[in-house]
Amino acid sequence: MKTRWLLISHAFNMDGRASSVTVTDKVPYLQKAGIHLTVLSAVTGMKDERVEHYQLLAWGPSALRFDFRHWVANHYGRGLFYKLITPLVSIGLLPFIFLEKLLVGLSSQASWFLPAALRGTLLVKQGKVDLIYTSAGVWSALLAGWVIKKLTGVTWIVEIHDPLVTRWSPEDDGVAKRKTREARFMQKLERMVCDNADHLWWFTDGALSYAKHRQPGLADKGFVVLPGAEPPGCYEPDDGQHVYSDHLNIAHFGTLATDRSLVPVLDALAALFQEIPAAKEKVRIQVYGTDLDSASSEAVTRLHLESNVISNGRFPRAQVVKLMRQADMLLALHGTAEWAVECIPSKIYEYFWSKRPILGITDRNDQLRRLLEERDAYVCQTNDQASINQMVKKVWDDWSHQNLKQQKYQPISPADAVQQILNKLQ
Repeated sequence: MKTRWLLISHAFNMDGRASSVTVTDKVPYLQKAGIHLTVLSAVTGMKDERVEHYQLLAWGPSALRFDFRHWVANHYGRGLFYKLITPLVSIGLLPFIFLEKLLVGLSSQASWFLPAALRGTLLVKQGKVDLIYTSAGVWSALLAGWVIKKLTGVTWIVEIHDPLVTRWSPEDDGVAKRKTREARFMQKLERMVCDNADHLWWFTDGALSYAKHRQPGLADKGFVVLPGAEPPGCYEPDDGQHVYSDHLNIAHFGTLATDRSLVPVLDALAALFQEIPAAKEKVRIQVYGTDLDSASSEAVTRLHLESNVISNGRFPRAQVVKLMRQADMLLALHGTAEWAVECIPSKIYEYFWSKRPILGITDRNDQLRRLLEERDAYVCQTNDQASINQMVKKVWDDWSHQNLKQQKYQPISPADAVQQILNKLQ
């Protein structure tokens, strides 16, 4: 088996970022299997001392602005220097950003493929790597991998986090020509990757199924790998004896957006409080790692739930498992957008290490529903408000009797993902 791998991952080693966690958690297990890793990433994460790690600046002005902000924040914090220097750099780059948007019209990180492809090609031709592993995440890593494959013929394996082609309705299979320049390029890139990679994997059954429908060149090269997670502290002892407090604390970790918001839960709480007024003084939704999206904020105001929803800001990943274990209930929101059918939120895999009960609100994703039900979660449907109201009432009743359903402890480790990938390469 080839053992000198070049890993191309734009967001590598960014604390808590989903596109980073799903690959960085694999590193120890790849190394344990005898793989020597060289990594190419952007400068947005921290330098990883476990591997030979090259952090590359993007060559396009919009990506350079984005990367520079993260680099300054990582090295100097977000204090006075950050507030002075980043606006100056942004102003200086503004004319070039406008020109780039006009001529190229792709997302800001598109240009990162140029330095990644150049450095990767040199490493292959110098005989330092014999396999390219691209993890995306940010799609410019895939484009860099494709260029290297075309120039060198090196073995190329690909990990696709989210579907490259976004579908907009159940009837849309992603085959029809897209409306925007970037969406059309994503269709082309998916075909380039599927035709040229040696092995590819997606994170859900749905994503692979739709990709196979669109790309005949994929054939039997594609498969599904559940990425799992191994957050810091997950192996620390936990006796599982939860201490109930005076409040029912329902904790949400991860991003919120208008298509993945707290609104269905807030509406269910409003219905609960109308039926049981005393519950309003007891229930708290603790939000970690993100600000409230606009839809959630509007619902909080509309339903007068300001005292029930608490934003706690961001925490280092090293503290996340501890915070999860302190909660009475973990909230897993799947979202209402069509792409949610093909995705599983990465925080779910960290939830599985917590041993805490999970309230899962899913949307037409049988694989996610099955994972939650196997762990005895409280599961309901995103588009069925009555089922959400009923399940929130069930959570309240069980908490009131100090009898919340304990999660069946079945974490999914990146070790399993690595073994599955290595088996394909035998």
